[in-house]
Amino acid sequence: MDKKFKYILITSLTACASLYYVEQVVEVNYLAKTFVKLMLFTIIPYIYMRLHKNVNFKLAFNYKKLEKKQLKMGIVLGIMSFSVILTTYFVLKNVIDLQGIAQDLQNKSKVTPVNFIFVALYITFGNSFLEEFFFRGFIFLNLYELKLKKTAYVYSSLLFALYHIAIFKSWFNIWLILLSLIGLIGVGFIFNFIDTKSENFINSWIVHILADMPIMLIGMKMFGIIP
Repeated sequence: MDKKFKYILITSLTACASLYYVEQVVEVNYLAKTFVKLMLFTIIPYIYMRLHKNVNFKLAFNYKKLEKKQLKMGIVLGIMSFSVILTTYFVLKNVIDLQGIAQDLQNKSKVTPVNFIFVALYITFGNSFLEEFFFRGFIFLNLYELKLKKTAYVYSSLLFALYHIAIFKSWFNIWLILLSLIGLIGVGFIFNFIDTKSENFINSWIVHILADMPIMLIGMKMFGIIP
C-alpha cells in the first residue's frame, strides 16, 4: 500500500472517529468541539505535507485554475442546493422535531438562542471551509493526484457522509438518517467532481456555504429568532 494513501486513510478515519467520540460521548460545549475539529483538520494535512516534501500541497489552493466559468458553476449549484434544502424542509417539517433538536443542542453543545447567530456564521463560513479543506482539499484531491480516482470519489464521499452521523444521530429517526446519508454521499460526489475542474476546493466551498445558509435559517426559526 502506498505510504501516502495509507497515511490519508488511517488519519482521516482516526479524525472522524475522534470527532464522533467528542460529539456523542464526551459532553463538552460547541467551542471545545470546534477546537478539536480545527486541530484535527489542520494538523493532519500539515503533517502529511511535512512527511512528503514532494507533495504539492498548493493543489488545494490552486487559484490560478479557478476560471470565471467554473466559479459560476459553483454559484449556480449552490443556489440549487439552497432551494432543494428549503423545499425538503417544507416537505418533511412535520416529521422533524425542531424543538427536540434545539433542546439537544442546548443540553449537549450549549448552543442557545443568544449565541446561535455567532454559531450560524461560523458554521456557514468557517466550518464549511474546514470540511472542504479536509475532505476535498486533503483527502479527495490528494488521492485523485495519486491516480486513485475511483477510490478518491467513493472514500471521500462516504467518509464525508458518515462523519455527519456524529452531528445528527440523536436528531432524526433511522429513516431520516439513511435519507441524509444518501443525500450527503451524493453531495460528496458532486463536490468532488466540480473540484476536479479547477483542481482546488473553492468551488465546493461556495456550494457548501450556500447549502448551509437555509439550514441556518431553519435553525433561527427553531430557536425563535425569526418567526
